[in-house]
Amino acid sequence: MITYIIFSLFGLTVAVIFFLNYYFSSKTKILRRLKQVSFSRISSLQNNKFAKIEGLALNIEDPLIAPLSKRKCVYYKIKIEKKVSSGKNSRWETIVDQKVIQDFFIEQTGERLIILPTVNKNNYYDYLVTDRNTSSGTFNDPTPGFKALLEYYNIQSETFFGFNKQLRYSEAILEVGEPVTVAGHVKWIKLEDPVKDYNYSRIASLTAKPKDKILITDSPEALRPKFGRA
Repeated sequence: MITYIIFSLFGLTVAVIFFLNYYFSSKTKILRRLKQVSFSRISSLQNNKFAKIEGLALNIEDPLIAPLSKRKCVYYKIKIEKKVSSGKNSRWETIVDQKVIQDFFIEQTGERLIILPTVNKNNYYDYLVTDRNTSSGTFNDPTPGFKALLEYYNIQSETFFGFNKQLRYSEAILEVGEPVTVAGHVKWIKLEDPVKDYNYSRIASLTAKPKDKILITDSPEALRPKFGRA
């Protein structure tokens, strides 16, 4: 009886931990918040209203280039980890965790919205789908692209004895032309300087407030069916 109770409590604890990790994950938090808001058209946006918009991500200046896949994008997130062992135990240790984002447009049937993310003040919250992964190990040589990337970050791909280190890489991007869903408080702003490929003096933007950051996600689950990916 006692053994049954112990196993039951252990199983319940694992289930609770799994649920909490899922419930408070960045993906779940964003999707949960977005479901509370109806989709809006850019032309109908009103100042100071919290709105959700879907469209295509477009660069304003020269696009960013994703480090490994070399895709053009307006936002990328990469992580490089190495496997470290201690006795009988091993774990993955993050050695590079980088996010790079730039101002970008959301285009919706010829209309545009501008997103002005600020990294220092962290005025946005995001979830991007990780769609590029690669790794290396004892019998798995790093690809030429991965090896070049490791060299760029001054990471040795081999041990002192010449064996491959156990390393892994993940990449998530907001690609130029990719469907995206964003949300935030609307603010129509006057453009002091011309913006490439935009011929108007005013443009809608999304801003953050203390309890409401700008939301950005390329998750297909956040899009209307017509934007769904195959």
